[in-house]
Amino acid sequence: MKVYDQVVELAKRRGFFWPSFSIYGGESGLYDYGPLGVLLRDNIVRIWKESYLADDAIFIDTPVMVPASVFRASGHLDKFADLATECSKCHNRQKLETVLEASGFHNIIKTVPEANEFLANNVVKCVVCGNRITSATEFKLMFRMPSQGSVGDLYLRPETAQGIFVNFKLLNNFYRNRLPMAVAQLGKGFRNEISPRQSLIRLKEFSQGEVEVFVDPQKKFWKDFTGTHRLNLLPRSGAPITAEVTSPEAFPLMSSNSMSYFIDKTASILRDVGINLDSVRFRQVPLNDLAHYSSDTWDVEVRIDDDWVEVVGIADRNDLANHEKSSGETMSVKIEDRTVTPSIIEPSYGIDRIFISVMIHSFRTRENGFKVLSLPESVAPYHAAVFPLVNKDGLDKLAAG
Repeated sequence: MKVYDQVVELAKRRGFFWPSFSIYGGESGLYDYGPLGVLLRDNIVRIWKESYLADDAIFIDTPVMVPASVFRASGHLDKFADLATECSKCHNRQKLETVLEASGFHNIIKTVPEANEFLANNVVKCVVCGNRITSATEFKLMFRMPSQGSVGDLYLRPETAQGIFVNFKLLNNFYRNRLPMAVAQLGKGFRNEISPRQSLIRLKEFSQGEVEVFVDPQKKFWKDFTGTHRLNLLPRSGAPITAEVTSPEAFPLMSSNSMSYFIDKTASILRDVGINLDSVRFRQVPLNDLAHYSSDTWDVEVRIDDDWVEVVGIADRNDLANHEKSSGETMSVKIEDRTVTPSIIEPSYGIDRIFISVMIHSFRTRENGFKVLSLPESVAPYHAAVFPLVNKDGLDKLAAG
């Protein structure tokens, strides 16, 4: 039995998390946190938040419902979609990427015409019944909410980032027009997943901790530092290396000082919450697989059984220029004698995926078969407990305090 499956079973039995609305049959992609899960999750969030407060990040909180105009400017309305397949025999719906990999293909396909041409010329089978898949469609990943308001339809946000970007002018004024500036937000995101699965790994509603670091686009400089971890780095070209991000062999791989700094910082956060860095890799996303808003991205992936699961993405973005063009509001700032539109380095943390990674990395089976979590003190729900040996003479009341 895989460690992942054992952890999911333990989580339900011991009050960490379980499927939502189970008395009505449940709904895939929705999960509840139990009493111990809330405590563990809050401790993970606390460590993340304290780490960014130490870097003078400022925090805001914005609505989960967002006008369509915001996502039209950001590109999400047109481009935030996956290619989906539906089996004509069993009607199972899956991401095209999933069925391709199951049939031994690793092609990166971006459009419906590309997908249909590939499926016509190659045998790709349904992952459930083995029937041949012959076509793909575009599947929008945002939840639309019809609204009678003046702004038209609203969408549930797929990321917290846009709430920060549209507030840049106010935040820049609050920060006294200084760059670099880090703005963080913790909140819910929503994605209309084609095939939600693997409990907390692929959810329709999830928790994100996102940090938008606004920097001078010419320098993209945060601060001088020395790398503190030897990291497993997988560049988009060339051989994998294990090195500190500021080392001579690793630094040329980084698009900027800011990118390297927040990669190293992310490693510190994962270590502090209890994830073994030997089982973490930092993979530079291939150019033809980048999100529509990114010029460079490093995915931080954790080993779970035989799979690598992305828990953090660190992207180089330029959203402010799009919002300036769409809204008519100036998003530029003065730096010395230059007027520039800041670039953005974005470390985006999937709190739920980090949560289950912490549980998996803390899972142990004793010689007697008893399953336990050896959680680090920094995130453990309880630090101490007092138990009476006998239930008499008032000892149970004394133990309870």
